[in-house]
Amino acid sequence: MVNQNAYQLGANRSCIRDLFEYGRQRAAIVGEENVYDYSLGNPSIPSPPQVDEAVRQILLDTPTLQVHGYTSAVGDLATQQAIADDLNQRYNAGCRAEDFFIGCGAAPELVAVFRALAVPEGELLAIAPYFPEYKPFAEEAGLIFKVVPPDVPEFQIKLDAVEAMLTPNTQAVLVNSPNNPSGVVYTRQTLRALAELLTRKSEEYGHPIYIISDEPYRELAYGVEVPFVPTIYPHTIVCYSYSKSLSLPGERIGYVYVPQAAADSREIYAAVAGAARSAGHVCAPSLWQKVIARCAQLRPDLDAYDRNRRALYEGLTEMGYEMAKPDGAFYLFIKAPGGDANAFSEKAKKRDLLLVPGDGFGCPGYFRICYCVSYDMIQRSLPVFRALLND
Repeated sequence: MVNQNAYQLGANRSCIRDLFEYGRQRAAIVGEENVYDYSLGNPSIPSPPQVDEAVRQILLDTPTLQVHGYTSAVGDLATQQAIADDLNQRYNAGCRAEDFFIGCGAAPELVAVFRALAVPEGELLAIAPYFPEYKPFAEEAGLIFKVVPPDVPEFQIKLDAVEAMLTPNTQAVLVNSPNNPSGVVYTRQTLRALAELLTRKSEEYGHPIYIISDEPYRELAYGVEVPFVPTIYPHTIVCYSYSKSLSLPGERIGYVYVPQAAADSREIYAAVAGAARSAGHVCAPSLWQKVIARCAQLRPDLDAYDRNRRALYEGLTEMGYEMAKPDGAFYLFIKAPGGDANAFSEKAKKRDLLLVPGDGFGCPGYFRICYCVSYDMIQRSLPVFRALLND
């Protein structure tokens, strides 16, 4: 006998992974150059050269036992301090080293935060469109997962819908900006309005309602401000990953930041650490903690992503496709011609064009494409997009 919830999650892969695996199978048949795979958000720009140099220097200069040995369960102090210094320099955020829990990537960090806040009948509000894994993460943690309808077509936050869904059981509102899948960046005006709403409702309910800010794409923005949410709303818990900013998705390294100004901050921090302990996600990879201690101040070179973004956005809107302007991350979220994204995705598959339907993101009728791909593939795929639209 096995746990049926776990079995269902393991036996039924996400639509994104299914499309990715389908693309690999098709590439073996028709050739990789003939498959236009926009399914998976896997960074396509190299890590900054300083990252590779830091790895080499650490391996050369540091005793082996220190490179590969355990750090403190919550993270190495030098790494925590380097992250705090970087955020303070950029945002005047008032961060302290002890406010950071160094995590094994954004996914286990989110799970730990969800578990830390999972009181009986506790509710989590997610803003659609949202990353599909939020739902199993939250529900396995013991939270009631509620979805705020999308603010179409701009994909900011529908504040009246948030207010209507808040209850005395609401523990947190989960935001993701720059957003996966829309590529939209929440404006300072939007976040201030959300902060004012949550401040008012927290006072009404007699307990804080937290913002959980999932920020793996914070550094991927194209000429717009990405506000640092804790400087707008103190009761914010940040989950961050270096997967996208430093192109390190396979190294599983990031952090949880619990600001000193957040209500019950020390209790929240301890609960996050305890939740990570119970899941076995403590003592993040030692080598990569040491790399981050040396590289926390680095930023990605976004020229290639920006070129792809402009080529797709301009090319597809000229054809007649509709979407919000993507100012961050590396995604476009496009209104499906005909209104049925699943049917449109199936038609695209017949032309070896792989597009992810938006149902799993809480937004039927749209599809997502990831433009962390080669510019050449984009150019070769544009006639296929046009042919689909003409059909």
